[in-house]
Amino acid sequence: MGLTIGVDIGGTKIAAGVVDEAGTILDTCTVPTPSTPEGVIDAIADAVRTVSSGHDVEAVGIGAAGYVDDKRATVLFAPNINWRHETLKDKVEQRVGLPVVVENDANAAAWGEYRFGAGAGHDDVVCITLGTGLGGGIIIGGRLHRGRFGVAAEFGHIRVVPDGLLCGCGSQGCWEQYASGRALVRYARQRANATPENAEILLGLGDGTPAGIEGKHVSDAARRGDPVAVDSFRELARWAGAGLADLASLFDPSAFIVGGGVSDEGDLVLDPIRKSFRRWLVGGQWRPHAQVLAARLGGKAGLVGAADLARQG
Repeated sequence: MGLTIGVDIGGTKIAAGVVDEAGTILDTCTVPTPSTPEGVIDAIADAVRTVSSGHDVEAVGIGAAGYVDDKRATVLFAPNINWRHETLKDKVEQRVGLPVVVENDANAAAWGEYRFGAGAGHDDVVCITLGTGLGGGIIIGGRLHRGRFGVAAEFGHIRVVPDGLLCGCGSQGCWEQYASGRALVRYARQRANATPENAEILLGLGDGTPAGIEGKHVSDAARRGDPVAVDSFRELARWAGAGLADLASLFDPSAFIVGGGVSDEGDLVLDPIRKSFRRWLVGGQWRPHAQVLAARLGGKAGLVGAADLARQG
């Protein structure tokens, strides 16, 4: 199969791109994300029709945040769009006249990294995305592992602290409450409130109060050596690395790929994640260690991965 389209549904925009067999994006377009579930479907169709103009496109892959069924057709549950057993495949196919494959967005990003990014040379890879929340994907023997019902690799909702912090999923103590962009901001605000004298740079980037600290402020301040910002990254990395050690006991991959907005900070976060991973890996002094790699495709991973999954059908 030749050219396919990948669609990445974001909170504020929907991106669509024509992708070739080498993972190269040939053309892109974006449209705003509507506020209604049916509006989102119409916007996806509009983006597909726009970007396909002038290209001989054969299929469409859609990356959607939420639980996607085993047939890659129905979004069973989406946390940020009010989709409940939404027959997304059928509705988009009816609008665009092309075969459609629907996949969880983190799975699509993991597949994109495996095929065209940091996963080159590895057949057993576990990916995590450290964004606002925490997502993931599993590649075993060169195949995307989706589980019997299609909803595997929801790593963010593994409970790591019994009766811990309340999560948006309704449970308590989920991993993403301790290792995510949202967690990073919480750490920074708490520490800045407790020791403002150690957060002068960080507080100066916002409105001067702990409540005004945002994720971009923590990143900027950490690069400038602000003690509270650096310590906040270390706390996030401690939880992230410990979680990877647990995943190593489950899947024994040759590599972990860390993506998402938080990972854009490079070694500022990756080096302490690697240190924590080595610290908590069971039997680590006796067994081989998986590599912990930075994702390479950035925000394009989901689009490229969804397009490639559509090519495979």
